[in-house]
Amino acid sequence: MSRELWLLRHGKAERYDGSEDYDRRLKKRGKRDAARLGEWLREQGLFPDLVISSPASRAIMTAKIVSDILDIERQHIQMEKRLYDEGLVRVKSVLADCPASLNRVLLVGHNPEFEDLLTYLVNLKDLPEVEKLLPTSALARMVLPDDWAHLEKGSAKLISITCPKSLTEEIEEPLD
Repeated sequence: MSRELWLLRHGKAERYDGSEDYDRRLKKRGKRDAARLGEWLREQGLFPDLVISSPASRAIMTAKIVSDILDIERQHIQMEKRLYDEGLVRVKSVLADCPASLNRVLLVGHNPEFEDLLTYLVNLKDLPEVEKLLPTSALARMVLPDDWAHLEKGSAKLISITCPKSLTEEIEEPLD
């Protein structure tokens, strides 16, 4: 196993008001949490080889915020409609299309697809017992088999699930 898959759920978005769900934008908290997660990735020295995002507004905004912090040019973010409301099989097909040369792929998208993919790839006994596996702006990191196209049930090992609220904020000390 040498590949890493990172699933980043979009940041907190505007409430669904009956208009187009696809166009919902990030709230201030969603932007802040995405930036916090991007900073944490940079501090940990974690940089993806490829960023693929759902084209829904809240997802692409999240991808852009994180990419900006990681110094990834926005034009290198691939938009993929199969990450928006198309189910587990379609999300797996996005991964199957990834070149074999890639070691770290970051997908930015939505639940329930991301939680479904996570529970498919990782043995249930290895997942934390929580109400929601991937709240907004949560990042799941997994180690996968060598072939992006052949991802069998239980074939991944969970490295971590990181939520922005669990990351410590730096507190500035007052200067005396």
